[in-house]
Parts: sequence; structure tokens; C-alpha cells
Amino acid sequence: MPFSPMTNKSKHLARQHPDFAIIDSLPGAGPALVPRLIAALGTQRDRYQSASELQSYSGIAPVLASSGKQHWVHWRWACPKFVRQTFHEWAAHTIGSSAWAKAYYEQQRANGKPRNTVVRALAFKWIRILFRCWKDRNPYREDFYRESLARHQQRASKRAPVQLQWKTCAGFSKITAITS
Repeated sequence: MPFSPMTNKSKHLARQHPDFAIIDSLPGAGPALVPRLIAALGTQRDRYQSASELQSYSGIAPVLASSGKQHWVHWRWACPKFVRQTFHEWAAHTIGSSAWAKAYYEQQRANGKPRNTVVRALAFKWIRILFRCWKDRNPYREDFYRESLARHQQRASKRAPVQLQWKTCAGFSKITAITS
């Protein structure tokens, strides 16, 4: 008998969940990851007010740390490891089933980024999408997301470039943005 990560009973329970259709619509979320993603989100939609709260809670959001003149980025240690691993595994599975995720992954790898760093960055992006689908109770649609991404890139290309410069005010130096 082949190994099955889910029993028939757990498959049945997952299908009965009110958010099953939303989670099942996500690329790469197969029979093993759908129940894990459902468990990661829970049923209380007011628990997270923004996608960034979910990203931080899950441990996918990077932590910026500094001491003196040194600054570094590391991953979050104080988080539910099961949730972080769930989002990480799901993001890795989306590379084979989502065109934009594959393009993003390949672009970042071509820039020399390590695999796990790219997968975490991809999970960071996916959590924003998942959060919006979950809050609005709408299934994921790849074509809708790609159209939205194209509109966003088109608006960004029309914006004037921003230049940064140091400005001294009341004896303090700060960076200010200058748009042309």
C-alpha cells in the first residue's frame, strides 16, 4: 500500500472546512498542504489585521537587527516552527505550478541568491496573496494576479525616480527623498 500523508478521515475533514475552496485554489497546495495551511490560518479572520502580521507571526518575515554601526538580517527564531515550515514548503511547491513564482525564483537564483533565501522571499510574497484571498473569501486566480502585477509594474515605470540625499536639520542628519 503506497504511503498517503492524509487519511481518508482527514481529507474529509479538510473538505468540510469553510475555507477549503480558497486554500485548495492555491497553486502547489496539494492534499498534504491544504490542511496545514488551513491550520496555519485558523478560522478567526480578525486575528491578523494585515498580511505583515501573519508574515511576522509565521516567522517568514525577516528580522532587522543592529548594534552600534553594524546591521544584519536574520530569520525569526521565536515563531511556531510548524507554521513557518508550512509556508516555506508551500512556496517551494508553487515554483512548479505558478508561472510568476517560477519566474521570480529563477530571476533571484540568477542574481546569486541562495535557494532557501529565495523560497523564503517567495513565501513572503505568497502570504500577502493568501491573506487577501482569505480575508476577502475569494479563491486564488493566477490570471487576476498576473494582471494586477502588470498594472503595478506599469504604474511603477511611470513614476519619477526618487533620489536620496542627506539633509541637516537642527544639528541632526537625516535622509530625505527628492522626486523630480
